[in-house]
Amino acid sequence: QVQLVESGGGLVPPGGSLRLSCAASGRSLAIYVLGWYRQAPGKQRELVATITRGSDRNYAEFVKGRFTISRDNAKNTVYLQMDSLKPEDTAVYYCNVALGGFNAWGQGTLVTVSS
Repeated sequence: QVQLVESGGGLVPPGGSLRLSCAASGRSLAIYVLGWYRQAPGKQRELVATITRGSDRNYAEFVKGRFTISRDNAKNTVYLQMDSLKPEDTAVYYCNVALGGFNAWGQGTLVTVSS
C-alpha cells in the first residue's frame, strides 16, 4: 500500500501562486496515474488534474491555463503548480494515485485564497 503526504497549502491572496507537493512512500509511482482533487466547503470532491505514466495531462476546465500538474519519478513526487489563484479555488486539495481499480489518497492540504 502506497502512502501519500501532501504539502504546500496555505493562505494566498487572489492572483497569487502556490505549489503543492505529494510525496509517496511504500512503492514507486512510476506506473500510476496521478491526480489532484479538491473539495471546497459544502461541495463534492472534484478532479483538478491528472497525469499518466507517459506524462499525458488532463485538466478540469476551471483550472486550464492556470494550474500545471507534473511528476518526478526519481523523487516519487507529484506536483501541482497553481497560478492566478481565485477565491473559488479555496479547498482542501488531495493527492491520488490510481491504476485500474486501485486508489490511494493523501490526507489533504488546505489552500485558502483570500485578501
